Amino acid sequence: MKKIVYLILPFIAVFFTACEDEFIDLTPPASITDDVYYTEAEHFLTGSNRFYTNLLGWSDQGIYSDHGSDLVGYDESSDMQEYSRGNTQAVENDSYYSNPYAAIRDMNLLIERSESYNGDGDISEYVAATKFHRAYQYFLLVQRFGGVTLVTRSLDVDSEELYAARNSRYEVVDQILLDLDDAIADLPNEANIGGNDKGKISKEAAMAFKADVLLHEATWMKYVGTSTDGDGITVGAGSAGFDDSKITPYLQEVVSLTKQIMDSNTFELWNYNDSLDNLSSNFLFNLEDGGSNPAGLDKSSNKEFIFYGKYDFTFRQAGTLVSHVYNGRVKPSRKMIDLFLCDDGLPIDKSSRFQGYANPEDEFQNRDLRMRAYFTDHRDLGTIPTIAGNSDLRLSGTNNFGYFNAKFMSWKWGTTEAYRATETESYDIPFIRLAEVYLMYAEALYELNGSLSDAELNESINLIKEKAGLPPLTNAFITANNLDLLTEIRRERTIELYAEGATRFNDLKRWGIAEQELGQAIYGAVIEDSVWETDTALYDPSKYGYPEESAMTGKGLKRCIVVQPASIRNFTRENYLFPLPTSQTGLNDALLQNPGY
Repeated sequence: MKKIVYLILPFIAVFFTACEDEFIDLTPPASITDDVYYTEAEHFLTGSNRFYTNLLGWSDQGIYSDHGSDLVGYDESSDMQEYSRGNTQAVENDSYYSNPYAAIRDMNLLIERSESYNGDGDISEYVAATKFHRAYQYFLLVQRFGGVTLVTRSLDVDSEELYAARNSRYEVVDQILLDLDDAIADLPNEANIGGNDKGKISKEAAMAFKADVLLHEATWMKYVGTSTDGDGITVGAGSAGFDDSKITPYLQEVVSLTKQIMDSNTFELWNYNDSLDNLSSNFLFNLEDGGSNPAGLDKSSNKEFIFYGKYDFTFRQAGTLVSHVYNGRVKPSRKMIDLFLCDDGLPIDKSSRFQGYANPEDEFQNRDLRMRAYFTDHRDLGTIPTIAGNSDLRLSGTNNFGYFNAKFMSWKWGTTEAYRATETESYDIPFIRLAEVYLMYAEALYELNGSLSDAELNESINLIKEKAGLPPLTNAFITANNLDLLTEIRRERTIELYAEGATRFNDLKRWGIAEQELGQAIYGAVIEDSVWETDTALYDPSKYGYPEESAMTGKGLKRCIVVQPASIRNFTRENYLFPLPTSQTGLNDALLQNPGY
């Protein structure tokens, strides 16, 4: 595992806030080495600040945006498309394996130096932040690869960890939880982080992230179990430390942690629907200064983000295609569009409010406000698309399957009035926000008890539904309409967190239903009994690679455009984990490949 021993010095510390002093290059003179660096509190500050650069960023939007999931109607050859189709092969190098270890090496060094530090100044916050970042990197590894080699000290060329077997996911998660406990103990509350330091990890961010880890692993143990582990002798990381008796205490702690955050009154949903034409669920995600939205709101108005990556137009722009990618590659699938409830709180197949598919504007009527916020044309945001008003609804191939995306796109991008050109976008990238805390709370309670009281629904997902213009979910409403509460909790999570943080892929896997959901065909617009069927000038089926198929919709079986047929989607339980890069398995015979590769 050669990548672990790269001696990457922890000195180029760029800390991202809106203050110029915090964006300066903090590279020390070249004569400073690891051996003499961590002798002052300032060294630990700059060392720990550097680790913010190791968080996922806008350059990772391919995996961050769930590109390739069943919710995205786009067809091309890409790593995430191949993954969702079950076509992933072991590659020689994978930066999502090597980069975390390079970062962890630096983190281990700082933590080691802190244990012998006897200088002036308190360094506990910087060590706590470093332990948070180490936990974050290991969780990225666990979600992608399962068990990995656990390294908690800086290594040399002859260190035994270089030739060690993989630890199981359960052993790695134990270390993640230990690190997060230490981080929670010594990090400051969000309320005590000054304006120029916003974006630094708070106590609440560490609590929310721990809840995320606990929920992920509790449901993984419940629904997936050890089925992806391998035996650890001939294949995989094995199941050492697996203990399903942890499921209940994990879920109980999720409830406790999220409830503490909810009751702290530190965070609030970003709801400016009254001044944004009910488009809060769009403008939250491209929020910069007052020019980034028609209400003149800036980032200081955002108290919803709890754990996020900080960007700034002057000091840290995206530096990669953001609006361009979210415009072209994150278009919703038929499944995603049909998930949105009607404004009476009912699914479209149960609601008299659903207007059907005859015209493209019909299905937007009387729906969850997020549908219009996410999926109307960014050039005329909020305007429900019509054939007469938008030439792009003339279906003529080229990855046009009937729908647009506006989430994570700069306001009016692609026009002369665009607020930002692509690559210059500087909105913050959310990892955990208050809405997800509500969702984790509700899901954990359901997994514990099989139910939620009306009061528990009101303090969690009903707050999200209210922002979306939906009536509250009550137990009486569930019973009267023959709804399933778990389905509705998962629906809210799917819609609210669309295209955020690989949430969909990870959720499908931890719920143990990825092979079922990802094995289905992906559909686009409904053609049958629509304007596209009756006017051949509006739709050219010869421009699409696959013939139409009948799919279940809100109006029963209807012929739809096929983005990807089920015949090419072969995701299995063995695809829940990515393969380890062959450059690493080739260096270390004890590093066993995941099952199926």
